[in-house]
Amino acid sequence: MQTTFIMIKPDGVQRGLVGEIINRFEQKGLRLVGLKQLIPSQELAAAHYAVHSERPFYQGLIKFITSGPVVAMAWRGVEAISVARNLIGPTNGREASPGTIRGDYAMDIGHNIIHGSDAEETADFELKLWFEEELVEWERSAENWVYE
Repeated sequence: MQTTFIMIKPDGVQRGLVGEIINRFEQKGLRLVGLKQLIPSQELAAAHYAVHSERPFYQGLIKFITSGPVVAMAWRGVEAISVARNLIGPTNGREASPGTIRGDYAMDIGHNIIHGSDAEETADFELKLWFEEELVEWERSAENWVYE
């Protein structure tokens, strides 16, 4: 089992896509173990996107991600990171396949609805940054209908 970090960005929240996005992850069979809505502080945003701090788009990214509420989530399941990345689709919504979240709802790289961890190390870092010790351990009774 892996746990991955997923964030619905301000554009996804403003467009009323939170329920639809959560539904897709639940229907796939992933288990929600952390959920909160907040407007990220400058410090939280800077820590989250520190890897991009030297890139020309960094300041715009920080301004965007702190512009309104986001929904931070932790999802658990077998190979949860790659499963989530497949549900999300490529960064550029215009290039994402229909059926993916970005393929169905995004038209831009900057306003692309959702973020998902890309590796175990990234997920560990992002989960600690956004949730500290707040994840909820529980067993879903239907899980034996998801996995062999």
